[in-house]
Amino acid sequence: MAPDGHSIRQAGELALPGVAIGAVGGAMAGGLTLLSGQPAGWAAVAALTLALPLALLGGLYSSLMGLPGPFRPGLFAPAGLFWLIGFPLARLTQQVSTGLILDGRVLLAGGVAGFLAYQALVSLGFAIGFVWLHERLMPHWLVQLAPRNAVARTVLQRYIEHAEALSRGRRAHGKGQTKGVR
Repeated sequence: MAPDGHSIRQAGELALPGVAIGAVGGAMAGGLTLLSGQPAGWAAVAALTLALPLALLGGLYSSLMGLPGPFRPGLFAPAGLFWLIGFPLARLTQQVSTGLILDGRVLLAGGVAGFLAYQALVSLGFAIGFVWLHERLMPHWLVQLAPRNAVARTVLQRYIEHAEALSRGRRAHGKGQTKGVR
């Protein structure tokens, strides 16, 4: 059964954590550009041209958590595949935009295929960091949304079930209580 417009809108409200993580991740590119000795204007362009696509993709990822499908708490494979495609495209967008804005031309080390292949390798590290942050921010956002958003309540329930399953697994393997888990 396809989701209706109301559930799609409610899933869209879930986007904030992913948008924030993507925007901060992209903005870090500006800081790295400054550290490499480039002018502040170049750093601002580098930050903006990566922050926008990563924020959009991050918001999409968060919203997908609210729809039926493979995006669920505790599953890395769907996130890894999502960022395997999304991160290289975001970097390509940044590289092309930055080149055109600052220099009027585009230079891709290794050509398009080589550039995208390298970015696909780097995407795994980004995916790990993104998921780590997302798993920590999303539940707090869901608690805020849950009173008025049925999709948020459903996703929050998935997070609770996942946390309970992890806790049961720890107890079953004799690891007992862990820091932060009650």
